[in-house]
Amino acid sequence: MIELPPLVDQHCHGVFRTELGLGTFETHLTQSASPAAPGTTFFDTQTGFAVRRWCPPLLGLEPHCMPARYLARRRELGVLEAGRRLLRSTGIGTYLVDTGLTGDLTEPSELAAAGDAAAHEIVRLELLAEQVADTSGTADGFLTNLAEAVHGAAQSAVGFASVASCRDGLALAPEPPGPGGVRRSAGRWLSGRRVGDRLTDPVLLSHLLWTAVATGLPLQLHGGVGGAELRIDRTDPMLLTDFVRATAGLGTDLVLLHGYPYHRQAACLADVFPHVYADLGPALARTGPRARTVLAEALELAPFGKLLFSTGGHGLPELHVVGARLFHEALGRLLTEWVAEGVWSRADAGRVAGLIAAGNARRVYGLTDPAGRSDGGGRNG
Repeated sequence: MIELPPLVDQHCHGVFRTELGLGTFETHLTQSASPAAPGTTFFDTQTGFAVRRWCPPLLGLEPHCMPARYLARRRELGVLEAGRRLLRSTGIGTYLVDTGLTGDLTEPSELAAAGDAAAHEIVRLELLAEQVADTSGTADGFLTNLAEAVHGAAQSAVGFASVASCRDGLALAPEPPGPGGVRRSAGRWLSGRRVGDRLTDPVLLSHLLWTAVATGLPLQLHGGVGGAELRIDRTDPMLLTDFVRATAGLGTDLVLLHGYPYHRQAACLADVFPHVYADLGPALARTGPRARTVLAEALELAPFGKLLFSTGGHGLPELHVVGARLFHEALGRLLTEWVAEGVWSRADAGRVAGLIAAGNARRVYGLTDPAGRSDGGGRNG
């Protein structure tokens, strides 16, 4: 098996601070907002089976034990101890935490302590804009405060994330909107807005993205599969081509998240554009034993320095576990097979594995390695 350095989970979220019942727990194994099919549960998925395979032994149970027994053991240990055992098994040394999900989730520092790892914040742009709008009375005040908030966040965060694809699709405008149009859109939005309302205006979403691009920090863009509100035909990364071309040479790297089932398209964009990177993400956890095939397809087109590991874990520490485990298994088996066939050398396999597992993310986000050394190249290297 190929040896890996401590992983950099370049896109994940915090975990729940409170214990969950069986019914609530299983809803977090899927993106669906609807109940499972009659007579089944959401444990009857590749993700559910992966949790039952890899997580019970970490809590002192046999693999594949029934969900009720697993949850009982989890409650017996307590949410903090179970979380520590699970997270510390992953081999993850650094978490890049998107703090844009609501709910009783751990902050980056808490996730780091539980996982005995480092953690850095990725700021969710739309949530930031909504928080600014909650305290801004006029369009001009909102736009001024928003610019200050984005540039202020850039001083401590290592990157930004956007869910514009979930609000308006990935066919983003290839140029920043004009100031007059932005001001008019802000006025309309604020005039009918209640505290907590989501930002869906396409002009303001575009303005928000271009404001983030101006900071030079990496920008994560969601695509591919997601919740029930998504139109999957509007989340193909190829729809980003005009925006990608317009942002070339500006010093901001774009990281395409959750590309599955469009992972080949994301890999193609990473091949063509020097500032585009493709995230492997939770596609591996969702595809279970087929994770090796999905990974091989991503490696067909993307340069090896353009692929980034992540779990996409959110809520359940089990999702961090299976994301890391299936990545390790898929990559190890795939590269071992190529070495055995003589098409790759063992030295090259180890080097590429290190890039995908951690090195590429450290370069893109300007992180230091576990010994405290900079990987060079800065955030936009």
